[in-house]
Amino acid sequence: MEEPAASAGEMVLRVLRVGLHVGFAALLAVGLVRVLISETTTQRRVAAITLAFLLATLYLAGTIAEKRHAAGRAPSTAPWATWWLAGVVLLWLVLLYLHADFSWLAFPLFFLHLHILGQRHALVAVSLLTFAVIAAGWYHSGALALPQILGPMLGAIFAVIMGMAYQALYAEGVNQRRALDELRTTRAALAEEQHRAGTLAERTRLSREIHDTLAQGLSSIVLVSRSAAAALAAGDTTAAADRLETIGATAAENLAEARDFVADLSSASGTQSLAGKLRRLCASTERSATAAGHGFLVSFRQDGTAIALPPQVSAALIRAAQSGLANIGAHAHATRAVLSLGYLSDAVTLDVFDDGKGMSPGDIPAKPRSDGTGYGLAGLRERLGLLGGTLEIESAPGEGTVLAVRIPLNTAESDS
Repeated sequence: MEEPAASAGEMVLRVLRVGLHVGFAALLAVGLVRVLISETTTQRRVAAITLAFLLATLYLAGTIAEKRHAAGRAPSTAPWATWWLAGVVLLWLVLLYLHADFSWLAFPLFFLHLHILGQRHALVAVSLLTFAVIAAGWYHSGALALPQILGPMLGAIFAVIMGMAYQALYAEGVNQRRALDELRTTRAALAEEQHRAGTLAERTRLSREIHDTLAQGLSSIVLVSRSAAAALAAGDTTAAADRLETIGATAAENLAEARDFVADLSSASGTQSLAGKLRRLCASTERSATAAGHGFLVSFRQDGTAIALPPQVSAALIRAAQSGLANIGAHAHATRAVLSLGYLSDAVTLDVFDDGKGMSPGDIPAKPRSDGTGYGLAGLRERLGLLGGTLEIESAPGEGTVLAVRIPLNTAESDS
């Protein structure tokens, strides 16, 4: 992720900080040069050079530590910042005692106090520094004139005003950095959540597709193979051969489904019509059920004039038919099943009816059972829900079962 450009407030703060540090160094150098020019005593010169060097070193160490912390490469400097400032002020006071030209360093020191200390303590400290400058001027000149009082006082007032403006900009910069950090964190969390949701949705889709295609086909193959084995055990080679042929046909259909699935093709793709696919499904189901030894008749009918449907709608109808017929073959003990496709003015419907043993409403699973069964109906409800469709099951013991699917055409068209 690219780092956002520095804001105008941050640029102003950077310029002010650089100006403060450069100003401190320049004023310290000016004071030292004036001492060396005007001072004739060697001891005082050496003392001024030594103290100026110590002050410059201490000041530079503090600014480097503060910059490393601001860049995130060092811990906070707050615990010892006050002691650092006290050392800088102490060295400055000694230099101020040596020569009055070091009075100009009070101006950057005003800003340091306003930045490091709280507002109340900073105002007290600025007042004391102003008094020290006035006293130093009086001490070195031997007299106290009005400009010696007004100059430091006006400088202190101006520094306080500028310091408050700096504090406001600094607080804004801190808030902006926090907001950017929160934004980055939120973006990362959102991206992770979207990735997790996408993975879960894809996993659900794959589970639904595998159940509706490969799992049901393999289940039919298992049932028919058991029937073929029973026929061979009974010496009925003709029946066994017929059932082996059914196994081959079912495996071929399942292989085609698997290839479409791997290629991420819709089951409704191709040139064959939806009605043709459903008729073929009816014939295949009837053949597999007969070969498995619990055959039932499966018929297909269509009501209304066929219209072109979006691929995902056709796929959902085929999956519904597959799921309904698979449940009939596995549980209903029916003798007859009817697949009815209807085209209405505002919706397309599919009804799967059987005359089997039926079931009570409490036996209809609303979600997958703990043993892994019941996933087909739950997955079908999810698939239809994505298209705005509904799934209703009507059944009663001994009266068969009707699985009714309805998909609105306006929702289907909007999703195509």
